[in-house]
Amino acid sequence: MRLPVFSLRNPTMASGSNSLMWFRKGLRIHDNPALEYAARGSDNLYPVFVIDPHYMEPDPNAFSPGSKRASLNRIRFLLESLVDLDLNLQKLGSRLLVLNGEPSEVLFRCLKEWSIKKLCFEFDTEPYYQALDNKVRKYATAAGIEIFSPVSHTLFNPADIIQKNGGKPPLSYQSFVKLAGEPSWASSPISTELTLLPPVGSFGSCPTTEVPTIKNLGYEDTAEDDRTPFKGGESEALRRMRESMSNKEWVANFEKPKGDPSSFAKPATTVLSPYLKFGCLSSRYFYQCIQEVQRNVKRHTSPPVSLLGQLLWRDFFYTVAFGTPNFDQMKDNRICKQIPWKNDDKLLCAWRDARTGFPWIDAIMVQLQKWGWMHHLARHCVACFLTRGDLFVHWEKGRDVFERLLIDSDWSINNANWLWLSCSSFFYQYNRIYSPISFGKKYDPNGNFIRHFLPILKDMPKEYIYEPWTAPLSIQVKAKCIIGKDYPKPVVDHDLASKECKQILYEAYELNKRLNGKVTEEDLKKLRRKVEEDQRQEPKSKRLKQT
Repeated sequence: MRLPVFSLRNPTMASGSNSLMWFRKGLRIHDNPALEYAARGSDNLYPVFVIDPHYMEPDPNAFSPGSKRASLNRIRFLLESLVDLDLNLQKLGSRLLVLNGEPSEVLFRCLKEWSIKKLCFEFDTEPYYQALDNKVRKYATAAGIEIFSPVSHTLFNPADIIQKNGGKPPLSYQSFVKLAGEPSWASSPISTELTLLPPVGSFGSCPTTEVPTIKNLGYEDTAEDDRTPFKGGESEALRRMRESMSNKEWVANFEKPKGDPSSFAKPATTVLSPYLKFGCLSSRYFYQCIQEVQRNVKRHTSPPVSLLGQLLWRDFFYTVAFGTPNFDQMKDNRICKQIPWKNDDKLLCAWRDARTGFPWIDAIMVQLQKWGWMHHLARHCVACFLTRGDLFVHWEKGRDVFERLLIDSDWSINNANWLWLSCSSFFYQYNRIYSPISFGKKYDPNGNFIRHFLPILKDMPKEYIYEPWTAPLSIQVKAKCIIGKDYPKPVVDHDLASKECKQILYEAYELNKRLNGKVTEEDLKKLRRKVEEDQRQEPKSKRLKQT
């Protein structure tokens, strides 16, 4: 496998032109068509990253350290990625210029001040960047500036797939894969070498800085124990990928959804998702490296469960998200079931703050808060528990928590996964749930994962570690953990709650079917009242017996 080489050969440059490379995601040198095009034929190249207060400004009212939209873990990961990008640019005779402010205003000033003739940036499908990019395009076009914005964050261009499908995104993985076929670039070597970049020109009056620290941005640093163990940057991304690819047998036999969600000392996946999210690793280069391993083994797994299949899932979700208006909400989302979710902040906070009284669920939520990452099956468990499994809280509320805390938080994939796991779209077998008790026990009968992330339960015997409320008081005293005092009692009775969730979902599905998806808020209120009335009518003795 050939890894990226940052060589120092001097290219031929035309004279009299300045170009600006606007980094957002795509924080890498390898397989970066926008950067390559910006360098071609330019006298001066200005590599720019804008610290956007929309994402980076500290929010003292947020439930965890960080900005309004991002946890401190993700902000730190981004800053580490920028430091690494700057170091790699310096190896090529350039450097990263960091500016602060609303991105379009900052760019307009730079384009004018630096007499830019060519503006390059990676295409982004997120609604926020779509609106921002349209604003920047309009200004640049009016100023006679050439714009180059290639698709390089995904394997395929989502717009091409949607066009092939008659203007609508395919809504199943199988139909997506059939439409997409083999990527057009798959048989050609990905560009991983870049020659010496043109020098940075004069800054004029534009206030450029170096990559800021956490403290420069106005944050207090956190203790080592509360930081993610995963470091940001292209160098680390390529190192992790090389390590994964070196185990050819593991790559060839990779099969999702298998894997151990309780494995924390050595996670049971590549943990490349945050590097793909920030574009520190090219998904196209990763795809080719997997292909190379597969060509050199006798047999390997295939999509949708293989490692290659996971990259195709990523593209599938990007395509559906790009082609579906209001993809990130239930209302006015044509592919989302309309369901009368609860608006219960008390239950939401218990889930978010790891106080549900179910150790498997709470331990996963502590891992999320501390690491900003957890295994995909662990994500499935806590998302199911919050929504259709037990608490019946709106998936948008859980999505917001994940969006903030995950270092690999990705608008398209996060929303798609919550739609899937809440049985609102893509997956509709709502009777199949993840038990908050037995699922974790299957992988980790001793409860080592729970003991690590919930040390209050570290001395609880393994017979009770998943259901500590069933332990006799003498056992609780010996374990130095009294349930209801040192660790919370369960917020719901799982058997009863899951039964009620299934009943509401059955009624909601019938309503959506009857009204052909055109369900109003009033319809949902009526259904909620009906279900609550039915539950009150259920014989009290039966409910007590179940409890």
